[in-house]
Amino acid sequence: MKVLAGIDIGGTKCAVSLGLLEGNNRISILAKHRFETGEPQETQRRIHWTLENLLEQMDSEWTLEAIGISCGGPLDAKRGRILSPPNLPGWDDIDIVTPLQRRFGVPVGLQNDANACALAEWQWGAGQGCQNMIFLTFGTGMGAGLILNGRLYSGSNDMAGEIGHIRMAADGPVGYGKAGSLEGFCSGGGIARLAKQTVRDHYLLGGQTLICDSRDEELEAIDARTVSEAALAGDELALQIIRIVGETLGQALSILVDLLNPEKIIIGSIYLRQRVLLEPIVLECLKREALSRSLDVCEVVPAGLGELVGDYASLSVAKYLVDS
Repeated sequence: MKVLAGIDIGGTKCAVSLGLLEGNNRISILAKHRFETGEPQETQRRIHWTLENLLEQMDSEWTLEAIGISCGGPLDAKRGRILSPPNLPGWDDIDIVTPLQRRFGVPVGLQNDANACALAEWQWGAGQGCQNMIFLTFGTGMGAGLILNGRLYSGSNDMAGEIGHIRMAADGPVGYGKAGSLEGFCSGGGIARLAKQTVRDHYLLGGQTLICDSRDEELEAIDARTVSEAALAGDELALQIIRIVGETLGQALSILVDLLNPEKIIIGSIYLRQRVLLEPIVLECLKREALSRSLDVCEVVPAGLGELVGDYASLSVAKYLVDS
């Protein structure tokens, strides 16, 4: 039986997992262990020790085939190096792949988290069977993973898919270091910043809203969830914010539809949780903005793996290695 190992390196937590391949289109997660992310050398030691410990508990008839790593960018996937991600201070040009190859003697692959999630949805989720699909993270940030002509497309130096950096308005909430960017409007932090400013302005004009009362501490606690809860309760200001987010997302999707002509656009995290609010706005905008011939063959859906897509992401990098 073939076993894959997955390593997810996050800003606060790392996870090491083992997955058992069942045919070509299914995988079962056998074990998973999480621990805090620290400085590079110590974290790498802990990753190796954890993986060895999990493998020792594995059935003797099972064989480790490959190791996949998912990590926030920027990365150099070809050289297997992590290049100073903003959420990993001190991780500057770290070779994460070579030590694992030497220690475990199997192929090791590295991809950014958006690419890894795209691979997971393509192999085991809503993108199965697609030749051309796009995965959008829509969580803490906004990034894209691209599957084009049945292959992962990462660009000339692993920078393809950074759709969150595209400016959608002359001004607006800051995301990815740019005011008015897609990430500024369509990410957890972006929605929170947009809502805080909107609520402040609303209270200055004497208005009220279910998003929060006028106390400063409640204003600072606003996040994407509080906005969606108020919108579901019918709050007009919250519904206005949701419309801005949905319209901006719809405009960005129309660019992707016209440019790349995908079969599916799969969206994770916030879209999954707020689908009832966002989907009608997004589809209305798409119908208005995108070329009808391209839109006719494209479906926009939430992540088929749901909230577990991140659990499968690093394993999907290993599976992609095995299949390549």
